[in-house]
Amino acid sequence: MRVVIAGGHGKIALLLERDLARRGDSAVGLIRDPAQADALRAAGAEPVVCDLEHVDVTDVATHLDGADAVVFAAGAGPGSGAARKDTVDRAAAALLADAATRAGVRRYLLVSSMGVDNPPAAGTDDVWAAYLRAKRAAEDDLRGRDLDWTVLRPGRLTDDEPTGRVTLARHAGRGAVTRADVARVLVALLDEPRTAGATLELVNGPTPVADAVRATTT
Repeated sequence: MRVVIAGGHGKIALLLERDLARRGDSAVGLIRDPAQADALRAAGAEPVVCDLEHVDVTDVATHLDGADAVVFAAGAGPGSGAARKDTVDRAAAALLADAATRAGVRRYLLVSSMGVDNPPAAGTDDVWAAYLRAKRAAEDDLRGRDLDWTVLRPGRLTDDEPTGRVTLARHAGRGAVTRADVARVLVALLDEPRTAGATLELVNGPTPVADAVRATTT
């Protein structure tokens, strides 16, 4: 399997790239900073410099040639303002979907976030509110496309060691999940095409990853 990952230098993306490479798949990470390339190579991925805020759909589509799936794991990141939440978390996700359509890549996994179903509460930090709105807009855009999409909404992310056990459901309840377990779930979702069209929340829980993904298809 050849998987192109937007936000290839992010924490989840690097873990995903390692997991894919470990089992013999081909991971391609889209990055905006050439200085990040060595970290991707160390993870077993092929780095491709492609700043999704400053390229057009034709440029992106060329990097998806021969891909079996794309994963949007990009984000504006800590310290960015509300404007970049929109240009990265929403607009770049839509651009990747446009490029996937043009390149004939049907499978699209979107890493979103819990908490996007409801409008931000009064008093919510402006940047966090912009992030939630951007993630929800990216989800809504993807649902309107003729792609085999799956939306994954992790809970509070941690850098703890993976447990290999999760709760994965339409409504999982509030909780935390390790980034490493998010990466493992993404791999399992790539292996399970019957999860296309699903929006799934994810926290750590009692069920082995493979079983949790399989249960969403029954």
